[in-house]
Amino acid sequence: METVPDTISYLALGDSYTIGEGVDEAGRWPVQLAARLRASGIAIADPRIIATTGWTTDELSAAMDAQEPLGDWDFVSLLIGVNNQYRGRPVDDYLGEFTRLLQRAIALAGDRAGRVLVLSIPDWGVTPFAFAGGRDARAIADDLDAYNAAAREACEAHGVAFVDITAISRDDGDATAMLADDGLHPSAAQYARWTDAALPVAIGLLGDEMGSA
Repeated sequence: METVPDTISYLALGDSYTIGEGVDEAGRWPVQLAARLRASGIAIADPRIIATTGWTTDELSAAMDAQEPLGDWDFVSLLIGVNNQYRGRPVDDYLGEFTRLLQRAIALAGDRAGRVLVLSIPDWGVTPFAFAGGRDARAIADDLDAYNAAAREACEAHGVAFVDITAISRDDGDATAMLADDGLHPSAAQYARWTDAALPVAIGLLGDEMGSA
């Protein structure tokens, strides 16, 4: 991992989509985002990532508890919830747990909601993994739309930027080039598309750091 001295710090919270299951470290979307931000003139370090494949909202929260004190961060990203949906948990439960995680993310960013970035949950129902398992793609899409609507509502209520990458995940989401070898998780190329969507929003949040060193 590249080390950049005297940079703003970045904490990335999530699950398999944040740790980048099946891709190299450089292919993870938070790492790609940090690299693109540096190329745009924002001196940001590569992220510290707290994420594990399979985590739900409550499991991410417990993992954060186990690593306290987490300290203060200049920028925090959050992408969580797909495993709640996968396990069939109610969207109302997700909203409560996601909101608490969002509040923690804001606190970790020095109580600056404008330094927190949330990505929507991608749609795994379009993948070969889901097809091979006989999953109902329409039902998965409907569930995830409800989850993402709840997350967007929480972000709007807290003044946090929300980037919708779900439509991107559905566009050619079954293409080999967009998938890791397991046919479920995104490839580095898919993560690059998410980064394209997140980059201008992140620049807007961190614009006051342009050219800092």
